[in-house]
Amino acid sequence: MPPLFPALTAGSARQALHFGDRSLSHAELASAAGTLAAELHGAGRVAVWATPTLETSVGVVAALLAGVPAVPLNPRIGGRELEHILSDSVPSLVLAAPGDELPPALGALNRLDIDVRAPGKPLPLPDEPPAEAPALVVYTSGTTGPPKGAVLPRRAITSTLDALAEAWQWTGDDVLVHALPLFHVHGLILGILGPLRRGGTVHHLGRFDTDAVARELAAHGTMFFGVPTMYHRIAEALPGDPALAKALSGARLLVSGSAALPVHDHERIAAATGRRVVERYGMTETLMNTSVRADGEPRPGTVGVPLDGVELRLVEESGEEITAYDGESVGEIQVRGPNLFTAYLNRPDATAAAFDGTWFRTGDMATRDPDGYVRIVGRKATDLIKSGGYKIGAGEIENALLDHPAVREAAVTGEPDADLGERIIAWIVPADPHRPPTVEELAAHVAQQLAPHKRPREVRLLDALPRNDMGKIMKRALHG
Repeated sequence: MPPLFPALTAGSARQALHFGDRSLSHAELASAAGTLAAELHGAGRVAVWATPTLETSVGVVAALLAGVPAVPLNPRIGGRELEHILSDSVPSLVLAAPGDELPPALGALNRLDIDVRAPGKPLPLPDEPPAEAPALVVYTSGTTGPPKGAVLPRRAITSTLDALAEAWQWTGDDVLVHALPLFHVHGLILGILGPLRRGGTVHHLGRFDTDAVARELAAHGTMFFGVPTMYHRIAEALPGDPALAKALSGARLLVSGSAALPVHDHERIAAATGRRVVERYGMTETLMNTSVRADGEPRPGTVGVPLDGVELRLVEESGEEITAYDGESVGEIQVRGPNLFTAYLNRPDATAAAFDGTWFRTGDMATRDPDGYVRIVGRKATDLIKSGGYKIGAGEIENALLDHPAVREAAVTGEPDADLGERIIAWIVPADPHRPPTVEELAAHVAQQLAPHKRPREVRLLDALPRNDMGKIMKRALHG
């Protein structure tokens, strides 16, 4: 099959990776990763201590070149979770940057420090492994038990990246700017492997900072990838930062993912920059499923249409497919296509339960507009509220609440109610802690924008919402 990274094979002199004051061209990356790949040849799975560095990028690319599955490890991982991942994936060694201090749980593994400046002549790159060969084992967040390792084959990576290239008109001339972690599919597969497959460049900021975003986009960047937390901070900073507004307005594409971007932040960014943020939808197990296209309508609150090669349907609780694209009928998203994972490592039971025949059950609830745009309303387990005979998605209520001037952050959950089945609870971080909004204010505000049955029945105030490393709200941590 064709190479995963054609620019490496060609020895391109174009810059590939840029982290701070360090960078590698595609030819230099081919040399460093090729040298390391020769050392990895024949190894079993390898763990990668996935710091936001050149070393992580070189280590993962080397494993891919060698045909050895890589297991990215979150550097902030807890001890119990790390021990579970190690016992489940049984890596033969751990790749790390020289000088990185690793936790005791990794002490029993052979360690191989990653040299990003491989000396001498580039080695010939290995033959491309088969499309079905495992490329990465990425562990899910484990909200309902220990994390599961999703085995991602090479064809899932290539099909997703090529479909995104078509949807976003992504080429080797693009320079991507981002500050996403490299242990997750968003930052690693889209944010590092995406530019490398296109033969382009990625400028990683190390950590998110609006000044750094403005500087890099103004100097080099054509694209920016972020999560809603980042875009929220951008929206907050824009009124007092004309340089940031100018830099964003000059970017070719702004992409948000990993969670829904509130409509309020969409509108604030568009008003300040004249640019609309594009949203896409994916999961660890499926990589990318849908996106707003670069030449499409960036409709706030939607994640666009299915990508090339991806089939998507909505299914009722009864198992019946929803065929009406009316923007109202809520069903679970099920997908199939070359972008899907192979299996959960060592979990045939969980793999079987995740599928409805050949369709993967995402657990995400959505509607579809008449033109096919997908509008996600929340997770089946935590965001679908059944109240008074209605099925209500938490997401649209959260967007309405965030449009209220007294609300800084909002999350919506359902709790058992003897009369309604479930009542709607609004968890609010007020804009002014000394003058929080009342339940009456917020109920009236929501009922004015949405149907009255979607208004919150109770408001609970918080200093901050619990979020994970990707900025997603951890609703299971919200308790009465």
